[in-house]
Amino acid sequence: MATPKPATDKAIKRKSAAQVALEKLGLRTPIDLALHVPMRYEDETKIHFLASAPVGEVVQIEGVVTRCDVTFRPRRQLVAQLLADDPTDSQPCTLRFFSFYPSHQKALAVGERVRIRGELRGGFFGREMVHPTIKSPSVALAAALTPVYPSSAGLPQAYLRKAVLGGLARADLSETLTQAGQSSLQALAGQPVWRLRDALHFLHHPATDVPLQALEDRAHPAWLRLKAEELLAQQLSQRQARQERDAMRAPVFDPSKNADWAAVLMQALPFKLTSAQERVTAEIGVDLTRPVPMHRLLQGDVGSGKTVVAAVAACRAMSAGWQCALMAPTEILAQQHFAKLVQWLEPLLKTHGRTVAWLTGSQTKRVRTGMLAQIASGEAALVIGTHALIQDTVSFARLGLVIIDEQHRFGVAQRLSLRRKLLQTTDGQALSPHLLMMTATPIPRTLAMSYYADLDVSTIDELPPGRTPIVTRVLSSERRIELIERIREQVNSGRQVYWVCPLIEESEALDLRHATQAHEELSQALADGTGVGLMHGRLPPAEKQAVMAAFVAGTLRVLVSTTVIEVGVDVPNASLMVIEHAERFGLSQLHQLRGRVGRGTAASACVLLYESPLGDVAKARLRAMAQTNDGFELSRIDLELRGPGEVLGARQSGAALLRFADLSQDDGLLSWAREQAKDMLAAHPKLAQQHLDRWMGGKVEFLKA
Repeated sequence: MATPKPATDKAIKRKSAAQVALEKLGLRTPIDLALHVPMRYEDETKIHFLASAPVGEVVQIEGVVTRCDVTFRPRRQLVAQLLADDPTDSQPCTLRFFSFYPSHQKALAVGERVRIRGELRGGFFGREMVHPTIKSPSVALAAALTPVYPSSAGLPQAYLRKAVLGGLARADLSETLTQAGQSSLQALAGQPVWRLRDALHFLHHPATDVPLQALEDRAHPAWLRLKAEELLAQQLSQRQARQERDAMRAPVFDPSKNADWAAVLMQALPFKLTSAQERVTAEIGVDLTRPVPMHRLLQGDVGSGKTVVAAVAACRAMSAGWQCALMAPTEILAQQHFAKLVQWLEPLLKTHGRTVAWLTGSQTKRVRTGMLAQIASGEAALVIGTHALIQDTVSFARLGLVIIDEQHRFGVAQRLSLRRKLLQTTDGQALSPHLLMMTATPIPRTLAMSYYADLDVSTIDELPPGRTPIVTRVLSSERRIELIERIREQVNSGRQVYWVCPLIEESEALDLRHATQAHEELSQALADGTGVGLMHGRLPPAEKQAVMAAFVAGTLRVLVSTTVIEVGVDVPNASLMVIEHAERFGLSQLHQLRGRVGRGTAASACVLLYESPLGDVAKARLRAMAQTNDGFELSRIDLELRGPGEVLGARQSGAALLRFADLSQDDGLLSWAREQAKDMLAAHPKLAQQHLDRWMGGKVEFLKA
């Protein structure tokens, strides 16, 4: 018996490369492959007559090659003429290849009969196809629509189709919905509900009589089942994460048993909290008296006063003998928090022999070592900084409360790292710190119900008195000279101005005016002693601080900056914000930037400077900015325009975003999934876990961040 010939090294390498590409797409298990549904379909089931074939669509024709030449004008290309089988039309179709091989010339030899598939184009010289696929007419026509899957380099569709088919055959697709769940889903849909197995088999191999529109619009009942299952998995994971946290222990901050530093702070503040601030402060205070970890999101529009609420929460932790860590995404924002909290809290801390520590990546080794010692000893009751707080060298003595500002700008893994700095009590029991996350980007209702379902949400829905309304104007860049004159008027009247640019260097892809060029232009235009500062991400930290300090002090009247000043910067004298290339920014960023002005008593304005032509989405964004200052309404519009993936920001890192459901259309399914998740975890935990394992895999851990 002959020994089987071993596979060649080339074949092994080819297989391993495709396998690596599969894993990069997250396709590691049979269920991963089964749930990797097509992004579109190609119809290879029929032959079109050329005369009636629709221009602009992919069609399939057969015929005889009547000409095949290599031409060199205007560039080297292979041009063939195909006389298609069509009793009503004898006009040939031109086939054009700009990249070709000898095999193409052989397949398209004059007199050969071929089957061609490609996008049919019309033109002055008749109909043509560019780079169509070539097959022999002897190959049987497809019996079903051909799926086209999301792929990557090194992963041909043929290999992917075979892999998906194998995964579909091996995957466990047994029923996980309860009978009651299926009945309620059917009542909601108003039609019979497909089994998951049937839905997936259909989507991978749809029948030829199903309209492509129904498949591509995800309106078919097979899609309904996938959307419902996906939303149920998400709700189960969020609810399970909440249950797991409720089983953990956390330190208890009971003001009745300790000195109430929070009351002392509020007495010392030069302003009175708004009713909304008092309400959310009370909500947080109740959480901190419970022995389970708080996991609360504090949302409030730009300038609504979240920082003072965080300071009150920090006082509750510190007066009970615990430490508080406040983490901000940028050094500028961390510096702003540090300055404000030191002003409010340092007198109180000094009275009790405690300090505030400042920790960022730009500190000298000597300064950093001193700060680390204060944190480890517990002398530093409050620690403020950037992601440097979560490095391994940082050791807290008694970390009881973690506050994360602009939480969506941190990766999920970063937030998990901070939460994992667990505490050990004297009896050896592990304690988890309370967690308060803050955002000035309000969360739309459907996002709160889905991605933030494991959180308690507090909302500051009013602004402190004295905040002046901001007038927003949308202006073409052609009126730039007028705008610079307006800046001169503002500066001459004693006011200050922000000018924000999206880039700091030229880009071939984006022809944007960078910050340094804008700085030079404004410096020349205002060459009358007006200080024009420049701030961008590449400046050394010391220079950033110096520029910001000069602007805060009023020495600089105009600050040209990239979006490093997006959040946290508080200069009451600044009354004009100019955002250059506003069409390049998202709504939440535009709203954040606009919130840097209007912080004093002077009338304030925001000018959105745009370049023509504007796309439909950019027009909608700028129109929304001009029409409302309401961050909650803008967040709703932002979700419609961009979808949850971009709105959520860094939270998507590791967390499974919805692939099938659409929150703007499937809110009824979301409500169904919430109720089902509650019922399944209570009465059918094994089914719930089976459903989670199928849909979430190893991604559930990231939902605890």
